[in-house]
This record gives sequence, structure tokens and C-alpha cells, in this order.
Amino acid sequence: MAQRNSGSGADELKSQLNIVDVVGRVVPLKRAGSNYKGVCPFHSEKTPSFVVSDQKQIFTCFGCGATGDVIEFTKRYYNLDFIEACEKLGKEYGIEVDFSHSSTNKEKEEYYKINREAAAFFYKAFTEKANPGYSYMKRRGLEDGILKKFGIGYADKEWDSLYKHFKAKGVDEKILLELGLVSKSRDGKYYDKFRNRVMFPIINTSGRVIGFGGRRIDDNDNPKYLNSPENIVFQKKNNLYALNTTKQDIGKEGSAIIVEGYMDVISLYQHGVKNVVASLGTALTDNQAKLIKRYTPAVNLCYDSDTAGINAAIRGIDILVPRGLKVKVFHVTDGKDPDEFAKTHGRDAFMKLVKNAPGAIQYKLDFLKKGLDLNNDEDKLEYIKKASQVLKTLSPVEMDIYVRSLSEELKVSERAIFAEIKENASEGSARPAPVSREEGASAHELSSREANVISAMITNPDLTEMLFENFGIMETAFSRKIGYIMLELFGNNGTFGISDIADRLDPDESIALEKAVSGIKLAGREDEVLEESISKWKLEKLFEKEKNIVSRMDMADESGIDQESIETLTAELIEVQNEINKYGGR
Repeated sequence: MAQRNSGSGADELKSQLNIVDVVGRVVPLKRAGSNYKGVCPFHSEKTPSFVVSDQKQIFTCFGCGATGDVIEFTKRYYNLDFIEACEKLGKEYGIEVDFSHSSTNKEKEEYYKINREAAAFFYKAFTEKANPGYSYMKRRGLEDGILKKFGIGYADKEWDSLYKHFKAKGVDEKILLELGLVSKSRDGKYYDKFRNRVMFPIINTSGRVIGFGGRRIDDNDNPKYLNSPENIVFQKKNNLYALNTTKQDIGKEGSAIIVEGYMDVISLYQHGVKNVVASLGTALTDNQAKLIKRYTPAVNLCYDSDTAGINAAIRGIDILVPRGLKVKVFHVTDGKDPDEFAKTHGRDAFMKLVKNAPGAIQYKLDFLKKGLDLNNDEDKLEYIKKASQVLKTLSPVEMDIYVRSLSEELKVSERAIFAEIKENASEGSARPAPVSREEGASAHELSSREANVISAMITNPDLTEMLFENFGIMETAFSRKIGYIMLELFGNNGTFGISDIADRLDPDESIALEKAVSGIKLAGREDEVLEESISKWKLEKLFEKEKNIVSRMDMADESGIDQESIETLTAELIEVQNEINKYGGR
């Protein structure tokens, strides 16, 4: 193990770690020339095509194309973000990496340590002798292996057993109060907050215990669930229950199932549905959407079928879709929750519900039909007005698909439905674009290329059609938002001006847009400027691709990769170089 040293972050990690050692801990590697070879952990394969270069300190897979340095490998393998991967490597190899203020870190470390100790205390009470918590979970059909995997514990009936435990260790009562492990009476006495409850530790994706949920055992105890209060290590909006356990299954399945409760997660997991998490409360947040998107582009919402569950699903759609996530929604049948359904019907029946679930837009449209008779003209008109509020948020292609379907269903012309949507769109804001933000980028910053592209299309909106095939040129979150607005305006109206775009932006965004394009004078050269910008952008991407292929070919030669793979790479290289020549790169 490396000696403990002070470091400044990623560069310090990469300078002290050997990628062969890190990868070799989880992937069996064999020497192949000057490199090492193994079976790729990121896709299924029988013939090893995964190569690690000691000299270049990178990995690459000639099967699926995954490549990167030691931090990228850790991110991919453990489904972590950049900082989490750095912290994991630093902790495991004794290298200090600090991405925040040291005083805050020390305070958080103390809170994490106390929560971990509390989780161990509850787990010991749950496992070492007979107790009502264990009996309750067994009656619910949970197996010992599952209970252990999720670290289930028990808070006993005593008023101050946990408080005494920490008092003996000299822990400050103020911290216990802040973490919600104890409460304080009016006469100044401390007592345990959680009593006679099954305890669910809430663990973040870095493996830290950040809080607890306690489920009552006696029906006379209220509330049914008691949760930790928010504090510096626990914010409900930033976390999802069980993601630390299920994130790899979510990655493998390519989708996540979000349910409401702890028991739903554990029961589904036991019955083979492992790509599941729970929102900590029914209302999803934007931060939770960002978190889940690290691991999958697709989400299936499974909430109760009552009014609260339906409303939560609608709100969830409005949070997840703008983040670029593909969303489906379903409710379990027979009026049961996911826990009961899984026990009664099993995995296959549950996965059939997932498979047949409607997409987000269809779910909203189906919801709007409830209580309406679409054979009645007045109800039909009411439905079209409500549906147009949903459809106006779509991209031009999505809108066209749903308008066509709606026209056939209602026997109303597409032209009339489009007119209704246009009227609604003029009353509100345009489609919310994906709002992901690149690390280190200013929220409202445009590159000179992006500013030129946007200015060209504002001057001549007909050029917007070129954006469909070259949308990748909009490389920042802000430019992509503007791009989506221009595409929608052009699709609906065939033209637009800067004021039309500004009306659909926040005030500070409007100011940033006008500032970025105000000094650009195209003087009738809009076509030329746009084509030149696209050509330069494509050329940059081609050079990056060429460099990547050459590096992979070097590794293939050194590692004895089969001739077919080398020939494939050679063909790719020739094709890329021909494209480079086409754009005048050589």
C-alpha cells in the first residue's frame, strides 16, 4: 500500500497509483507483451479484449470501447462520480485528497462515525438475541441474508439505551440531537428518539451511514415511520434509499425502479428485482434526478395507485424528464403495494408490469382522460385543451408523433390540435431542456463558436434545420437549452427572433444571451459562418477519434490482440483519416 501523503486531488492520485494494481484487484490480468489483458468487467465476453497499459496508465476494451485512466475505471466499475471515485481511491491507498474545507470534512467525519456506531448498535440488538424487530421482519417474509445485506437493526423499548451507549463514549449530546438519535425533554433530560422500531440505515453511494428510518412494530405507536432530521451529512433531496446496494444492478439492467418505501425495496430485492431504490418521501427532487442519471438513462416510477401516489408520479415525471431521463410509470394491480405484490405474484409478474408500463407523456394523457366522456364534444374539447398543455413541452418530433395519435383517437384534425398547442405555448414557457451542467463550466457561458452558431440562426432561422443533425456542437448546458428553444420555435412557427428566445429564458440567462451575440456582425455570411463552425467542430472530434484509435492500436499490437480486432481498428482509422481529409484537416 502507498505511504500516506498529502495531495491536491486527482493529479496526486494518478501520480502515486499504478492502474495495473488498481484494476488487478477486481479484474484478473495476465501479461500480454508490455501490457496486461483480462475479461472486460463492463460487458459480457468470453475472449479477453480488455487491456491495461502500465506505460500509458490507461485501460481500453477492444470489445465495448470503454477507455480511460485509473479514476475513470473506478468511476465506471463502482458507479461513482468523479469526486467519489477520487475519495475511494484515496481512502483505500492512504493518499489524502481534499475537495472541500478541512474543518467541514472533520465535522462530517465525526458525524459519519457516530452514525456508523449507531447502526452497529441497532444491528447488534437485532441479531444477538430474540427481539420484536426480528420477529416482525420474519413475519413479513424477509430472509436473514437480505436483512444482513441491508443492515437492518432494532431500536429496543428502553428510553435511553442508545443515549447511555454514546454517553459512556463521551459523545457530545448536541451532536446526538442534531443527528436525531436522541431527543430532549422539557426538564432537560435526554432520551432515545427511536424506540421499539425496526431500523433501516440510510447509506450514501460512498458507503457512509447518513441517517435512519424507523418502522413501528406496535400499531399503537405513531408515526408509522420515524426518520432522521436533515443535518450536514443527511439531506433527503440528495439521496435515494438502497442506491449504495443496488447501483450496480441498475447499471446492468439499464434502468431503475423507484418505489416509495424501505420495505418495498427490500422485498423486491429478495424476489429478484434488484434494480430498485426508494425516494426518501414520495416527492422526487432535482438532485435525486441528477443522482440516478449517473447510473442509468431510464427510470420506472412505481408508486401507490391512490391520489397521493398518482400526484407523486406526475411530479416525478416533471422532475425526471427535463433531466433527460426516459420515464415510465406503473401502479401495482389488486390495490397492493410493491412489497405485497412481489410476495404474492413473484418477479416475473412484477417485471411484466414494468415492461407494459406507459411512457411519461402517455401516462399524463391517460390521467387527463379520467372522468371525461370523449364521445361528448364538450369533454373532448376540455381534454384537448389539457392535453395541449402537456404536448407543448415536447420536441418537434415527439409532438408530431403524439398529435398524430391524438388526431386518430379523437377524430380531430392534426392542424386543429397543433393550433391549440400553439395558442397554449404562447401563454407559457417553452420546453424545459436537459439542464445537466458540465464540471467547472459557468452556468450561462457560451463559447465563441456557440455564440456564432446561435447568432447565425437568429439572423437566418431557416438555418436551424442544420442543428438537427449537428446538435452536438452545442456543448454547454446553456447552449443546449437555447438550441432546444430554437428548434421548437422553428418547428412551430417557421421563424423566431432573439426576443422569442429571451422570453423563454430566465432573466439572467436572457442577459447572458444578448451579451454573447450583441457584438457578432455576420453581414450576410450566416450560411458560411455556420458551415465553417460545424466543419471545425467535426474536425476536432475526428482528431480526437484518430488519437484514440492510434492509442488503442498500439495497445493491441503490444498485447497480442487478435488480428480481426486490429483489422477493424485499421479500417476505422482509414475511415476517420478520410473524413479528416474531407474537412481539410490535412
